[in-house]
Amino acid sequence: MPKPDRNTAVDMIRLLALIGICVVNVAFLGLPAEATLSPPATAPDRIAVFVVEALFQSKFFLLFSFIFGWGIHVQDASACRAGVSFAGRYLRRLTTLAAMGCLHAVLVFTGDILLIYALLGFLIWPLRSLSPRALMRVAYAMIPLAAFCLVGLALALSEFSMPALGPGLGGSFAEATRARLSDWPGTLGFLLLYQGPLAYGAFAMGLAAGKAGFFTPGSAGRTALKKAVPWLLLLGTPLNIAYAASMGEIIPPEQELLSLIGFVGIALGGPLLSAVYLHLILALNDRVILPAPLAAAGQNSLSAYVLQGAIAGFVFGGYGLGLFGKIGFAGLMPVGLLIAVLAILVVGLVAQHTGRGPLEALLRRATYLRSAQPGR
Repeated sequence: MPKPDRNTAVDMIRLLALIGICVVNVAFLGLPAEATLSPPATAPDRIAVFVVEALFQSKFFLLFSFIFGWGIHVQDASACRAGVSFAGRYLRRLTTLAAMGCLHAVLVFTGDILLIYALLGFLIWPLRSLSPRALMRVAYAMIPLAAFCLVGLALALSEFSMPALGPGLGGSFAEATRARLSDWPGTLGFLLLYQGPLAYGAFAMGLAAGKAGFFTPGSAGRTALKKAVPWLLLLGTPLNIAYAASMGEIIPPEQELLSLIGFVGIALGGPLLSAVYLHLILALNDRVILPAPLAAAGQNSLSAYVLQGAIAGFVFGGYGLGLFGKIGFAGLMPVGLLIAVLAILVVGLVAQHTGRGPLEALLRRATYLRSAQPGR
């Protein structure tokens, strides 16, 4: 059972972020690499790609990152109340998360975010004593850094082509694992440039939110966010549309500068629309009480995130249903939703029965050096 004073908004944010992340990731789990790097041939698939890139990509992982940063403050406060050093707990937690990320990348999905979170978690440690205002300045500074990294990434991608790993990913588990192991270094480098600066900014913003009591009803932060929503939409919508148009080659690749501007615009457009989603989720949480299994899944999002990839591996791999490369982008959207919902329900029901998701129990045991007791 959740604690009476538990922040239910955080559970709902994690839950909806899980769904959005799965909708984005399913294409990279179910299609050959080359298919994800060029516009699809059919109109329904083109529309699906546009919708995902405009409304999902680079938005929901930022919500997850924001909550990760908020969680650092919560864990620090918990250690202070217990009269113990937070440094040791934090080091063990991040080290375990990094190990989980490495295994996840090789055995499940090379687009793993766990290792990146662990690395960024080490980098945010020196900032933990900064004021909320100073942390917000750090977060804002990540936007031009992200834009700079995206320019470099765009130039690099124009010179080099990624190897086609499709047959391996669609083969046996051993073949898929070898393909992931081969692909992982390049993918990790790509994600560090593509997601790293913005995720770090979201960490800083989440840490600031924890210190400032953002989730308290009627807080100054929530009030300011609500007032800013029209402006966030006004600026964020065209930037995200331009990004999707660039990625989908609606902006012709021959117009290199315009295409580059559209691509790089996600450095600002992603955070702006993510902030709008945050406001909408908070408003929804004020009106809706999550059913217990869904709330439990939100509290155990690590297990749900990893299970999404494991289910997708069974759906697409040759060791399961063998649907790799056989479903277009339009079909992958509902498949992604179904996978996300299934993972959420399974983890939620398991957590209700055992007290925690399996990976949360392992992470907690490593962090606190004791068995993870249900409900503790």
